[in-house]
Amino acid sequence: MADLTLDTARKILDAAFAKAGELKLKPLVVTILDARGVLKLAAAQDGTSLMRGEIAHGKAYGALAMGMGSRALFQRAQEQAYFIDAVNTIAKGALVPVPGGVLIMDGTTLLGAVGVSGDTSDNDEACAVAGIQAAGLKANAG
Repeated sequence: MADLTLDTARKILDAAFAKAGELKLKPLVVTILDARGVLKLAAAQDGTSLMRGEIAHGKAYGALAMGMGSRALFQRAQEQAYFIDAVNTIAKGALVPVPGGVLIMDGTTLLGAVGVSGDTSDNDEACAVAGIQAAGLKANAG
């Protein structure tokens, strides 16, 4: 299994924050988990609101736990609310099934996930995707 290195995680983080600056977004939190779901790197821009770290983690964790980007989880929550609610109960409320949680792929190999929170879910997702692509990897937003 390929590993997500700290150097790669830093590239993702820096590029995600750069995209946020380019788009003039509200302050973000970016959380990066490895394929095991272990925290690799997390950072909050100055001025983020309360709970953004937990939300970013939940977006990344949900993507990893279900094997799909959180945009797909959002769609599934709309179509099968009872299923997502049951899974989130099993996960002790750790899933946040809205866009902004993106799987990090190296070809077909899962390296981890990025969760971003602070602006709209679509903008959060755009920053996660930009970060992953800047590191030369594939993003699976769902």
